[in-house]
Amino acid sequence: MKIADKKALPYRSIPQMLQINAGKYADQPAVSYKRGGAYLTLSYEQFYTRILMAARGLRKAGMQAGDKVAIFSENRAGWIIADLGIQSALGIGVPIYATNTGAQAAYVINHSGSRIVFVSDRLQYEKLLAVRDQIPQVELVISFERFLGERDLPVYTLYQLSEISHPITADEQGEIEEQIAAIDPEDLITIIYTSGTTGQPKGVMLTQHNMVINAWDGVQRAGEESMAGTFLSFLPLSHVLERSAGYHAVLMGGGQIAFAEDVNKVVENIVEVKPTTMVSVPRLFEKIYSRVYENTHLLSPFKRQMFHQGIETGREYIYQKYIKCQPTGLLGLKYWFYDKLVFRKIRNRFGGNLKFFICGGAPLDKTINEFMWIIGIPVFEGYGLTETSPAVTLNSLYENRFGSVGRALGDAEFKLADDGELLIKGSMVMRGYYRNEEATADAFVDGWFKTGDIARIDDQGFVYIVDRKKEIIVTAGGKNIAPQPLENTLKLDKYISQAYVHGDKKPYLVAILTPNLERLIEFSHEKRINYLGVDDLVANDQVQQLFAQRIALFNQDLPAYESIKKFIVLPREFSAEGGELTPTMKLKRKEIYHSYKDKIEHLYLDNGNGQDAQPQSENGGTK
Repeated sequence: MKIADKKALPYRSIPQMLQINAGKYADQPAVSYKRGGAYLTLSYEQFYTRILMAARGLRKAGMQAGDKVAIFSENRAGWIIADLGIQSALGIGVPIYATNTGAQAAYVINHSGSRIVFVSDRLQYEKLLAVRDQIPQVELVISFERFLGERDLPVYTLYQLSEISHPITADEQGEIEEQIAAIDPEDLITIIYTSGTTGQPKGVMLTQHNMVINAWDGVQRAGEESMAGTFLSFLPLSHVLERSAGYHAVLMGGGQIAFAEDVNKVVENIVEVKPTTMVSVPRLFEKIYSRVYENTHLLSPFKRQMFHQGIETGREYIYQKYIKCQPTGLLGLKYWFYDKLVFRKIRNRFGGNLKFFICGGAPLDKTINEFMWIIGIPVFEGYGLTETSPAVTLNSLYENRFGSVGRALGDAEFKLADDGELLIKGSMVMRGYYRNEEATADAFVDGWFKTGDIARIDDQGFVYIVDRKKEIIVTAGGKNIAPQPLENTLKLDKYISQAYVHGDKKPYLVAILTPNLERLIEFSHEKRINYLGVDDLVANDQVQQLFAQRIALFNQDLPAYESIKKFIVLPREFSAEGGELTPTMKLKRKEIYHSYKDKIEHLYLDNGNGQDAQPQSENGGTK
C-alpha cells in the first residue's frame, strides 16, 4: 500500500474518522477533563453526539460551507468539540493561541474573515471586547464557560449553541452525516497562523488529506496499539503538533484524551491521569532531567553511586538493544537490576504507565534524550513545521538515532540545497499561505518546500537538524556558528534554566542566562547570602562568580570562536507571556535581542581580546 494514495487511506477526513470510531469504540472513553476536583469522561458515542449538536447549532447560527470560524482558547474538551463541529458543518477552523493579545487575535480574525469566534472564558472574551472596533465583522461569540456578555458583542455558551437539552434527531444526524460524507480530502480543514519567531503571522492552509495522512503515518510509525491508551494533552491545540500527533492520532487509534488543567499542573495531572503517551517540547524533558539530577545530591553516597552506575549500565543497554538491535544477555540482567531498584521509582513519579513521549517543536539535547530512554520512558524525536502538517520525520522504538529527528514518514522526500537547507516534498505539505501568493511562491523552489533549517542526512536516511538557516551566527571573524547546540549544552548545567547565545557580526559570543532558581536559592543558603529578592540575588558577587565558573567549565572543551566571553544573568525565565518564546517554547531571537539590546551591546564595548568569560548584572555594568 502506498501511503500517499488517497484511496489507500482508511479515512477521507477527520470527521469521517471520528464517525467510524464512534461506532467502533462506542462505550470506550474518548475525552476526559477535570471539573470540581475530579475527571469527567465522555465515551466515543457521547463525544460524537456532542460534535453533531455543535454542527447543528453552527448551521442554525448561519454558518455556511467554507466559512472560517476562530477558536480562541486554551486546551479543553470544548476546543475539540468546536473544531470537529466546525468541520462537520463544512467550515474551516482558525485556531488562535490563548496567550495572544486582543490585537493579535484581531489580526487573525480579520485576515481569515471569521464571523464566529469560540472563546474559552471571560478573559478571552474581554480581549475581544477591548478590540471590538477592530473586528466589526464578528457576529457571534460562543464561550465554553457561562458568563454575561456585553450588548456590543453577543456571547452564548457552547451548551446554548448545541441546544444540549434537545437530543439530536435521526433526521438531523443523517443530514450532518451527509455533510461529513461530502467532505473532500482536498478541502481545507484549517488555517493556522504561524506564531513564528519573526514577522507578521502567515495563515497556513492545510487540507483534510494533509492532516489525515500525517496522523495515519505517525500512528503506523509509533505502533497502532500504542495509541490505544490514555494521552495527556497540555501543549496548545492551536499548534499543529498537538493537534496532529495528539488529538487526531489518539482518536484515530481509539485512545482517550485527558486534558491537563494547565501547563503549570502537568506533573500533578500526570500522577492523577497515569497517561501512556504524551507529546511535548524539549522544555519538559529538560526539567525532568534537571529535577532528577538535583535530587541525587540528597541521596546517601551509596545510593548516589548506585544511581550513576545504573545510568552508565542503562546507556550501554539502550545502545545494544535499540541502536545496534543485538541481544543484551548479561547486560540485560544488569539493567533489570537497576531498573527495579532505581528507574522504576522515577517512572512512578510520572504515573508509572508512560510508554513513550513524542517530542517536537525544537531540538532535544542528545544527553537528555538518552537519559529518558535509560529510565524507561523513550522519547521519539521528530521534525516538521506547521507547513508540513507537521511531522515529516520521526524516530521510533527500533528505528532511532540519538541526536537525529528520525527517518522520513510516509511519502516524504528530502534533498539538501547547496547551502545545506532541507527541502521537502510529500502529501503532508501545505496548499499554501492564505491570501498571500507572494509568500507561497517564496516558500517553494522547483516544487520543493523550503524549510529554513540547515540539516544533514546520514547514509541510513536519519535526518539531523543543525540549526535555523536565519539563526546561524556569522562572527566578525567569518566563523559560522549554530547557536542551538551551544544553548542546549548550557541548559544541562544544574544552575542554568535557559540560554540565548548572541554574536552575529560580532568579534565573540555572549550569552543571556536564566537561573535554575531552586538550585540558586540552595547555593545562597550554603553561602549564607542575604538578599532582598531574585533581582538582588542574581546581582550578588558570589552568584556572578558562580556563573562565571560554570561558563568557564562550558568553554574548556570548545574552540575559542565558540566559547562564551561575556554573559548576563536575568532574574526570571524567558516566557511566551513576556514575548521571548513562541507558544511551543522556541526562542524568539529578534525579540530577545530587542528587549535586551542595550545590555547585549554593552558586553561589546570592550572586545574582550579573548579573555575569560566576564559576567554582567542584569542592571548593567560588568561585575
